[in-house]
Amino acid sequence: MAKPVVEIHDYDTSWTDQFEREKQRVEGTLGHQALAIEHIGSTSVTGMPAKPIIDIMAGVSDLENALSFVKPLREIDYEYVQNSSFKDRFFFRKGLWRQGTCHLHICEYDGYEWRDKLLFRDYLRTNPKAAAEYASLKQQLAAKYTYERSTYTKEKEPFIKRILMKARLEIE
Repeated sequence: MAKPVVEIHDYDTSWTDQFEREKQRVEGTLGHQALAIEHIGSTSVTGMPAKPIIDIMAGVSDLENALSFVKPLREIDYEYVQNSSFKDRFFFRKGLWRQGTCHLHICEYDGYEWRDKLLFRDYLRTNPKAAAEYASLKQQLAAKYTYERSTYTKEKEPFIKRILMKARLEIE
């Protein structure tokens, strides 16, 4: 089996429409249990090059109930991916392993994961210089770690942490 490739695509205006379609499907499945559903990740930042995977975050009041979503979400093609490193969220993938088209993150509404993911997204949306720096970093890392997706992801962490610290200081 071929190794998955980290490919960064130019921004695609259809990503917003793809998110809206998936949001409706997830809302229809989770109903009132999803307090809010947000488009996150690079595909949610206008103009940002990205891996063509739509990241969706659903906020729930009680993460304890998230395992009850596995079967209903499977019916709309989302597979639960158990990962011990995900402490404050549940992760679901739509599409083949390492070739998914959508990632669904379920976390506590207004909890740590929720706030950080929105803070990072919103900072990039309102700070073109930071967004350009992140786009450049992602392209460099994709070239360097084309066949090492986990290393690509790990190498972005210092930038993400720096932006989150900066964003927190600005809102205080």
